[in-house]
Parts: sequence; structure tokens; C-alpha cells
Amino acid sequence: MRKRFEQQLELGMLLIQDTVIPLKCRDSLIDLLASLKEIFVRKEYNEQVFTILEESLLANKKATGRRGMDLWQIFVLSQIRLCIDGSYDRIHYIANHDKLARQIMGVEKDSQFEQIQYEYQNIYDNVTLLDDQTVKQLNDVIVLFGHDVFKKKVWSPCN
Repeated sequence: MRKRFEQQLELGMLLIQDTVIPLKCRDSLIDLLASLKEIFVRKEYNEQVFTILEESLLANKKATGRRGMDLWQIFVLSQIRLCIDGSYDRIHYIANHDKLARQIMGVEKDSQFEQIQYEYQNIYDNVTLLDDQTVKQLNDVIVLFGHDVFKKKVWSPCN
């Protein structure tokens, strides 16, 4: 039973909207993570992304069973994979060890708390659920977001 994403307020949990994006880094992954943070925070884009994901991944499925990865986590990992053109081994490493990516996924906790870890097969099985048509629809939303936000010249990755 998959859910959109509801970040549980647990002791030590770092919130997505509080993620600090480094400004002095020109890596494309940083730009992507800043954009994903804004998409998560802005309701109109957040709703579009979740609608596409639900239509693709939850259609014709019963709302019972074991809880899988949240739709937001699948979306973030799939976008990271596209951005870096990386293997699933690299995505597995990022999902478990990159603090900034984990905070955008909504699973990072302060260092003294036990961290959520993902198995390679879990990542592979979930990210490959997104077919080419779904990825294209998601990318259309991201492009629309980029045109809307960046043409206004009021956006900063640290907002």
C-alpha cells in the first residue's frame, strides 16, 4: 500500500522544507535537488507530480498489503538516476549515504539517530516501476516548473 508522502515528525527527523542547498556548488545534482525541494513545497507542482505517480503506480491496485516506498521517494530516486545517468549501484549508494539527497527524500535524521537504509533490490524494483510515458509526463511538469519559476527571477535555491 503506497502513499504519496507524509513526512512523519519523529525525533531527529530533518524536514524537506528545511533543507539547506549549497550555493557554491555547480554540480547538476545540487540543481536537481534544489528543484525537487521547491516542487515538494509548491502545492500546484506537488499535486501534479503525485497525480501522475498515482495514476501510473496505483491504478488497478488494492489499497492493502505491505507498505512499499513512498511515491515521493520513488520520484526523487528516479530523477536522480536520470540526472546523473547513473547505475542502480550508484543510486543505491546515494540513497543510503548522500545526506542532501536523503533529506530531499524525507528520510534523513540527525546523526545520533538510526538511519533508514535501502536495499539495492528495493530501489531497483521501485524505480523501474516508472515506465517511459510516466517519466515523460513527470519531466513535462519539471520543465513547466522551471519555466514558471526561473522566468520570474525571484527564485533562489536557499528559499
